[in-house]
Amino acid sequence: MGKILSEVKRAYLAGLIDGDGAIMACIERHNEKRFRLRVRISVKITLSSKEEIEWIRKITGIGRIRNNRRTFEWIVRDKKDTEWILSMIKPYTHLKIRQARIALNILKHSFDDKDKKSLYKKALLADTLSSFNIRSKNRRKNFATMIKESISRND
Repeated sequence: MGKILSEVKRAYLAGLIDGDGAIMACIERHNEKRFRLRVRISVKITLSSKEEIEWIRKITGIGRIRNNRRTFEWIVRDKKDTEWILSMIKPYTHLKIRQARIALNILKHSFDDKDKKSLYKKALLADTLSSFNIRSKNRRKNFATMIKESISRND
């Protein structure tokens, strides 16, 4: 988990995520899960300023920095860290409040990944979350269908 953040820093991060960030869900292979799949939530901010991204990493104490061609990304993928940062910014976010709520629902409610229906429900929530991300619409996969197909192959 991250550091203690002042109200001002939480509000500032919420604004950055609202404007230059994304709250995403994806399906990943995970050998320790019964169906070898899991839903992973990630939060990222993309900026052209390396210093600003480094500052975000420093004040939160979580995530990693990735350098793209002309931008820098702060990415949080760890389950506890994503839950922490989303809980910190939720009261202050405006544009991505629905995404934050859905992501926290996926993270906080321990759906039993050993149960087909629960895993499918998680995938449906991931699909809902992905539908909010403009860039994901053209390249995202239908997670619920992936889960359904994988489950039927593993029966």
